[in-house]
Amino acid sequence: MHNHNSQFGKIGEEIATVYLKEKGYQIIQRNYKFSRVEVDIIARVENEIIFIEVKTRTSDQMAYPEQAVGKSKQKNIRLAAENFLEENQIELPVRFDIIAVVKNEHKFEIEHIEDAFYPFDVL
Repeated sequence: MHNHNSQFGKIGEEIATVYLKEKGYQIIQRNYKFSRVEVDIIARVENEIIFIEVKTRTSDQMAYPEQAVGKSKQKNIRLAAENFLEENQIELPVRFDIIAVVKNEHKFEIEHIEDAFYPFDVL
């Protein structure tokens, strides 16, 4: 079951990557790992770096995508983002997005939540 879920998640990440490219985003890195944290997609659009968490679901799974990225996960993504920026000596504005990829019957729908959370939210 775990392997099926991870394969399903990889399909969602691929769909999200194609979607972002079509919107003019430059994909900098996928599956960036820092410590035990993984950021699904790091992209750039204009003069902004976007750290993107992809949530892939079937239509019968309940949770809203923004609810699936809790405070602990947000904190971990922010720590990974700080490390990535420092490691690559990038000094640009940052945004944190969530992309939900939902499979309905025979097609996938995409919901892109920009500024889903903020880098300096109080934890």
